[in-house]
Amino acid sequence: MRKLEIIKNVGSSWFSLGLNILVGIFLSPFILHRLGDSAYGIWVLIFSITGYYGLFDLGIRSSVVRFVSKFTATGESDKLNRLVNTSLWSYTLIGAVAMAITFAGRSYVDSIFKIPPEFLTTARWLFLMVGTSVALGFPLGIFSGILEGLQRFYFLNITNVISSVLRAVLIVIALNRGYGLLTVAVITVILPLLISILRAAITLRLLPLKFRLKYFDRLSLREIASYSSATFVVMIAFKLRFKTDELVIGGFLSSTAITYFSIGDRLLDYASEVVSSLAQIFVPWSSQQEAKGDMDGLRRMLVLGNRACALIIFPISLILLILGKSVIQAWVGAKYVATSYPVLVVLCVPMTLMLAQGASPRILFGIAKHRTLSWVVAMEAVANLVLSILLVRPLGIIGDALGTAIPLTLTALYFFPRHLCRTLGMRVGTFLREAYLLPIGLCLPLAPVLLWLRHWFVARNYLELAEQLLIAGAVYGAGLFWAYRAGRLWHAPKLLPEQQAAVNAALTDASELVEP
Repeated sequence: MRKLEIIKNVGSSWFSLGLNILVGIFLSPFILHRLGDSAYGIWVLIFSITGYYGLFDLGIRSSVVRFVSKFTATGESDKLNRLVNTSLWSYTLIGAVAMAITFAGRSYVDSIFKIPPEFLTTARWLFLMVGTSVALGFPLGIFSGILEGLQRFYFLNITNVISSVLRAVLIVIALNRGYGLLTVAVITVILPLLISILRAAITLRLLPLKFRLKYFDRLSLREIASYSSATFVVMIAFKLRFKTDELVIGGFLSSTAITYFSIGDRLLDYASEVVSSLAQIFVPWSSQQEAKGDMDGLRRMLVLGNRACALIIFPISLILLILGKSVIQAWVGAKYVATSYPVLVVLCVPMTLMLAQGASPRILFGIAKHRTLSWVVAMEAVANLVLSILLVRPLGIIGDALGTAIPLTLTALYFFPRHLCRTLGMRVGTFLREAYLLPIGLCLPLAPVLLWLRHWFVARNYLELAEQLLIAGAVYGAGLFWAYRAGRLWHAPKLLPEQQAAVNAALTDASELVEP
């Protein structure tokens, strides 16, 4: 990928994400205070339930990204058309199944979760609306996957900006005029469908695709299935990892408790999105590097990619840990600090360890070496669910957070570094030193500055919090500038000759996994 393309993709991703975070920071408390704790908890719960529809994807989207990038790199247009058509017809069938489940399941929402009687009808309609939108999004969403495979992330980001701004404006207008939860839901589910249609138009202008029934064939289906089977296991694991908390809390506690949990959890979601907006480029990029046989490039990508992720998440996590109470108070109010801040603290450390390795799983997906990853995260996810259920009753929402944190920490510490280094023929010590020594060093001056700022004065509103963040940002920014001028940001050791054979063998095995 050319440097200009990287700048356009990452820059537009961060701009889009920054706008989304600003919108979320403003919109979430606005919706919360206008709808109330119970209605907002139902809002979070329904979107969590329908979020499981993503499992119906079966890993097809990741296959689209992987093979679009590969076939465009090798110029195999016929295979590309067969891949796209086979995926589109598969998604159409999946969407129909999801629609049927939505209609059948809307009557059972209130019997499974503890929903206040006055919100039963609203919850059913909300489930129907969101489920229908997700079902229609399956076939339309293939064009977003194609744009990712083409590494045209900036088109995705531009349309995200349009959607975010329109959504915020329309929701504010609706709530100010006295409309309720269902109106907010209509706005929220319609806009993504319109944006998907716009992305389809952009894709068809960029790529001369042919849509014919004859392009749907078993060979392409086998190729997709071979790659996506492990991806599907990862998808299930990620849903159990991060999307069961609301369900467990809603089933054992109350919809109001979901609200208190989601505030601390949502701040970490924002941090995760910052890292993911960078890390997403490594799937198509590593796929193209593997297709071209650039093994040294993959190793450098592992070091530099994870270093970049750590440079982003380490300072954010320090800010959330040290100034987290002020962040929550300025965002949603002092009422939520005592309950939501402990959730933030419990989840912050394991999430930081995982996000600092944000490039690692993307590289595994890009080179089709993610089968071991799928089973490890699946075991972690099961442990997550079991621990959350066991701990939520005696410890409340903190117990649920601990159920997520404990297995996530073990995976981040003991699996990812060793597995990636073994796959790409690197020493663990070399990888850890090259990837993380600089980010840790740049954060050492930041921690005492944040502690001093908290001692100096406690921020209670956005203006006071902004003052603290500007001072902290100046300290960390000075360190980054020094590292840039010293040429240390993008330095990585060259691949040692004795390690090349291990890399070649690993990638040969990876290519065999996707052979039909």
